[in-house]
Amino acid sequence: MTGPRRQNTPTTLRTFVALSLPTEIHQALKALQDRLKRHAVLRPAPTGVVRWVDPESIHLTLHFLGDILPERVEPIKTALTVVARNVQPFAFQTGTLGAFPNLNRPQVIWVGVQDPTSWLTLLHAAVNEALAGLGFQPEQRHFSPHLTLGRVQRNASRAELHAVGEAIAGTSVGALGSAAATDLIFFRSVLKPTGPEYTPLGTFKLGA
Repeated sequence: MTGPRRQNTPTTLRTFVALSLPTEIHQALKALQDRLKRHAVLRPAPTGVVRWVDPESIHLTLHFLGDILPERVEPIKTALTVVARNVQPFAFQTGTLGAFPNLNRPQVIWVGVQDPTSWLTLLHAAVNEALAGLGFQPEQRHFSPHLTLGRVQRNASRAELHAVGEAIAGTSVGALGSAAATDLIFFRSVLKPTGPEYTPLGTFKLGA
């Protein structure tokens, strides 16, 4: 007798929607990371407690979809095409330094994004609505656009968390530069030991 046939588990794709950044902003983010790493507690793990994001891969996330089945890719691309067509290219500014959830319990170190024209907020809302129409859970949190610089290790002690917060608070950061939003990008993320690897599944020109 043979046992029951083992069903193949469908391969899922870890995905998100984001805006890319120009080279000048990537360079400014790397320089800022290098400044922060001069603090002993902010050195890369294991000697410090922060896992820094590769500055070349930093992007502005608009919606994290999580793991999806491959057959959902095309409907998502169709929805994002419509969203991008109805939003004109715009500019946003980057600057300031902070941490989520706060400087007393820092878990994510970020650079803030300013949205003077409100087009970024409108684009986020349009993406959220389009994906909700495909059955994805709308994001409930208030949209707080940011660029993730690094993540604090979960096993960091209270003293280390306090030191991280003090280091961030004591680092003066002005405007890092302006970025032009021209393309909406649908990314696939593959988690690897060396860090996540991002591959565009679709690029959609704003206003096209």
